[in-house]
Amino acid sequence: MELGGMDDEQRIDLGMSLFIPYRYMEDRIFRALQDAGFDDWTLAQCRVFQRVAAEGSRLTDLADQAQMSKQSAGVLVDQLERLGYVRRVPDPVDGRARLIVIEQRGRRAVEVVGATLGEILSEWEAYLGTRNFALLQQILEQLREIADPYAR
Repeated sequence: MELGGMDDEQRIDLGMSLFIPYRYMEDRIFRALQDAGFDDWTLAQCRVFQRVAAEGSRLTDLADQAQMSKQSAGVLVDQLERLGYVRRVPDPVDGRARLIVIEQRGRRAVEVVGATLGEILSEWEAYLGTRNFALLQQILEQLREIADPYAR
């Protein structure tokens, strides 16, 4: 059956259509980090690191957001701490708990991420046009309301 010049075999489902641009962005940012000298960490470590909040995060929150066990997230945070990207500090709200905070090396990596992300988004906006790009962002933000348990 023909649909818009593509038969059913050539069409990819919506989930894959959402995943492909995400994966492109993730791969390009990871390469930019490596090119900038942040070549001592893995993609799995980066996926946990990207979830550390500016004010710090608890390990249980990082594990939930990364959809992994607390033990697995703990191993990755230990590695990130040894590499100098994060540090564990006492939680000012609950003295028994610890917060994972981003260290200076991590903040420098975040700057590379921000610059690369800006380049990618500018390219996508130029390709899609300002109106379509804004519409895409609006639709994805709206969808996040029902799809992301961490949306604030």
